[in-house]
Amino acid sequence: MTFKVIVHLISMALLVKAGYSQSSTDIPLYQNIPGQKNAPGYIEKTSVQNSRLWVTEVTVPTLRYYAPRGRNTGTAVIICPGGGYAGLAISHEGYDVAEKFASLGISSFVLKYRLPDDRIMEDKKIRPLQDAQQAIKIVRENAAKYHINPNKIGIMGFSAGGHLAATVSTHFNDVIIENPGNTSVRPDFSILIYPVITFGKYTHKGSRDNLLGSDTTQKWIDYFSNEKQVSPHTPATFMVHANDDNTVPVMNTLNYIRALNLAGLKNEAHIYPTGGHGFGLNNNTIKDKWFDRLTNWMDSEGLLKE
Repeated sequence: MTFKVIVHLISMALLVKAGYSQSSTDIPLYQNIPGQKNAPGYIEKTSVQNSRLWVTEVTVPTLRYYAPRGRNTGTAVIICPGGGYAGLAISHEGYDVAEKFASLGISSFVLKYRLPDDRIMEDKKIRPLQDAQQAIKIVRENAAKYHINPNKIGIMGFSAGGHLAATVSTHFNDVIIENPGNTSVRPDFSILIYPVITFGKYTHKGSRDNLLGSDTTQKWIDYFSNEKQVSPHTPATFMVHANDDNTVPVMNTLNYIRALNLAGLKNEAHIYPTGGHGFGLNNNTIKDKWFDRLTNWMDSEGLLKE
């Protein structure tokens, strides 16, 4: 075994250990996964890239629950990692963030959502949204079990996960899950970090093509361009982006802010001069910590009160 392989295995073990903290538990989203097709040899894969855990070919969507530590605010956040709808950057845009929320007394759930793939699913474009709606439904219906206020359940997403979170925040009337009890799948607040918002001008083409296919129609481009789908009932929103993001242009966030403002909706955004894309919790190009700004916003919204 080479030295490089040994280092890789050690890195993998440390990351997996971090993801499976004593306060975390995996929850399946479905008993029978909707729209699923069998594909021989198709199996979930995990790798380490730049010391970060990367997951692809997700076949069984789950929520990883992190219990609040020290105190319980009754607030919950469902976290959608990014990855261009091709993979999930599940450590630095998922597990690490969940641990931060737990330290504030917030219940957090990292959503390992299905990645659109015609090989294993029918109508791939709706499956991530379906998983996110199902996640909100599960958390809301089990609020008493997890000591959560059912009116303090938010959605958070990074990059393409931010697109998913914004889609959940604007398409909650289009319920695409089995929901006999008519449980609300509207999040009570949204947190969008360097999000893909539009599938039109300024989009991240990889995210759009992976979700819709390269031969999609204008109908679906408009449907998933969330700046066009804001309504008076879109939840209060907190956003972070960097001006020098060359992967997902900052215009995604600016146009969503504009749509929220035109609808008279509460929002707060922090646009940093530098940072690029994919920095997770730590934008090391500046001194300010955006999670501190988020904490202040959540406090002002009454989300940190016990």
